[in-house]
Amino acid sequence: QVQLVESGGGLVQPGGSLRLSCAASGSIFSISINAMGWYRQAPGKQREVVAGITSDGTIKYADSVKGRFTISRDNANNTVYLQMNSLRPEDTAVYYCNSPDDLGYEFDWGQGTQVTVSS
Repeated sequence: QVQLVESGGGLVQPGGSLRLSCAASGSIFSISINAMGWYRQAPGKQREVVAGITSDGTIKYADSVKGRFTISRDNANNTVYLQMNSLRPEDTAVYYCNSPDDLGYEFDWGQGTQVTVSS
């Protein structure tokens, strides 16, 4: 069964950086030919999209993270990354990855990885 596994979260001070990883276990799902996205959900709030990358490499970011976050894809390792710089307390959330499709999302939501930005 193919799953997406997020990792790389942690506690960081404001202004710090983290790099999140999203690895697809199982060989039948290829990140390189599917749209991939990073999402986050803060306590008491709805899940929101943070960044996305299409199969042809088109990238979009939420306005709140533009200029600070970078999404990238390592096709050889079937992994998507989210480099997060200049982190702010309002970036605190559980971060998830998934593959959006015409019907919603390819996968059930996993456990995500917790990012806490605090001094």
